[in-house]
Amino acid sequence: MRSKRSTGLLAIVIYKAFVASLLAVTSIALLFTLKNYQNLALFSESYILETKFTIIEWLIDKILNISPAKLKFSGIAIGVYAIVTAIEAIGLWYEKPWATLLVLGLVGISIPPEIFELIKGVTILKLIVFLVNVAIFLYLLRHFPIHKK
Repeated sequence: MRSKRSTGLLAIVIYKAFVASLLAVTSIALLFTLKNYQNLALFSESYILETKFTIIEWLIDKILNISPAKLKFSGIAIGVYAIVTAIEAIGLWYEKPWATLLVLGLVGISIPPEIFELIKGVTILKLIVFLVNVAIFLYLLRHFPIHKK
């Protein structure tokens, strides 16, 4: 019989699945951009002349100022991180102790850089991500599975 998952664990699984999805989409977009780098440059020249959407102009400008080597590295690194995050979510869903350790390790490692980023400049998104990660870390640490023989 399946054990009833706590609300906190379910929320973490949903959050991790959402983050894994965003990371996967970002990785695919970066690798797609790399494959179509020249076409994007040509598109941007004609599109920017006709557009009123400055956010799109800003985004295309940022993408085109990244070297193809950095795009490739970023796309692959984000793809690997998306896979690891998906594995975390699946492991937590099945309540595997190794998944809890993996999440504790990765979230614990990310907290100091997040603090550094907050010191450099606070934004709502940075603060939310930091608070969510601290909450996940503390929740999993407090509810770490105790194995019974």
